[in-house]
Amino acid sequence: MISGHLALIVAAVFAGAAVYINIAEHPARRNLDERSMLIQWKPAYKRGFAMQASLAVAGFLLGLLAWWQTGGWLWLAGALVLIANWPFTLIVMMPVNNRLMATDPVSAGPDSRELLERWARLHAVRTALGFAATLLFLAASLG
Repeated sequence: MISGHLALIVAAVFAGAAVYINIAEHPARRNLDERSMLIQWKPAYKRGFAMQASLAVAGFLLGLLAWWQTGGWLWLAGALVLIANWPFTLIVMMPVNNRLMATDPVSAGPDSRELLERWARLHAVRTALGFAATLLFLAASLG
């Protein structure tokens, strides 16, 4: 069933992109001064948001299609876990994102660094949701 396999691939790509941010990109960003950290984060965030938002929607729709085709509840569970990134981002992360986007790099300092660290901790939840959806889709495809 192609829709389920595609859902699994999309969720895995989402999870891989998310883990890259937490394991590689953000730790590298920590070596910068506060101004440079913020300057680097802003365009990276915009691009990452567009990519991951699209992947979450695509994986959700593919998971729903696989569930509709098979009736397997794990497809539905994976789809719901993957799309949970949207409300989490909009409700929990967006206030932090908005504060960071509104911060002028000239005024960056310890407060903006702490906000970026908070953002990274919150982003780790997105990573966990991506891996959970991937595992659910994998289990569904094996079952």
